[in-house]
Amino acid sequence: MSAVISGRRVRIAIWIFLAAIVGAGLIWYAVLVANKPAPAAPVVAADAQLVREDSHRVTSPVTEKAQLVEFLDFECESCRAAEPLLAELKKEYGDRITFIHRYYPLPGHRNSGTAAVAVEAAARQGKYEEMAAKLFESQPQWGERQDSQAVLFRNYAQELGLDPAKYDNAVLNQATKDRINRDVADGRALGVTGTPTFFLNGKKLTLNTEAQFRQLLDEAIR
Repeated sequence: MSAVISGRRVRIAIWIFLAAIVGAGLIWYAVLVANKPAPAAPVVAADAQLVREDSHRVTSPVTEKAQLVEFLDFECESCRAAEPLLAELKKEYGDRITFIHRYYPLPGHRNSGTAAVAVEAAARQGKYEEMAAKLFESQPQWGERQDSQAVLFRNYAQELGLDPAKYDNAVLNQATKDRINRDVADGRALGVTGTPTFFLNGKKLTLNTEAQFRQLLDEAIR
C-alpha cells in the first residue's frame, strides 16, 4: 500500500495478494487501514493548518455541519481505489459536509509531484475536479512509470479544453509548487504519513470499514 516508508515491491506484493482475495469488502478494508497513524505522535507545528483559505473544496453545502479533509496522492493506488466510495459519499453527504482535498505527493512515486502540479495548474483555470478525475481514471497507464509524464498531463489539459499557454505558465510558476508544498508541510506537521489520510472535523481518522466511515459521517452531522 502507499505510504512514505513503503517500497514498490511491498506495494506490488500486497496488491497481488488483494487481487487474489477478490472480495470487494476486504479490498476496501485494506484501502482504509493504510492511513493508520504511526505509533509516535508528531509534534504539530504552531503554524500548521488543516484547512487553508485556498484549499480545494469539492462540495459546497449551503449549511455546513462538518468538514472532511483528505490528503491525497494522484499516483497512489489506494487513493484511486477509494474514489468510487468517496464519489458516493459526496452525493449522499455533500449538502451537509464540505469535502476538502489537499495535496500530499509521496516521495516514492516518481510522478506524484508532477501530477499535483498538473492538477493545480488546471485549478488555476477552474478545472481542478476535472483534472483530478482524469488522473485517477488514467493512473494505470502512467502510475509507477519512472520517466516524466508531464507531456501526457499536458495532453490531458488540452483534452479538458484548458488554455495551453496559461497551463504552461502555471506549471512553471513557482507559486504553483509553493501551493503544493504548503499542503505537504501542513500534512506532515499534522501526522500524515501515507495516503489517503482523512480528518473529520479536525480529528485524524483511523478507519477499518466502509460502514465505520459512514457511521462517523452520520455522527458528525447530527
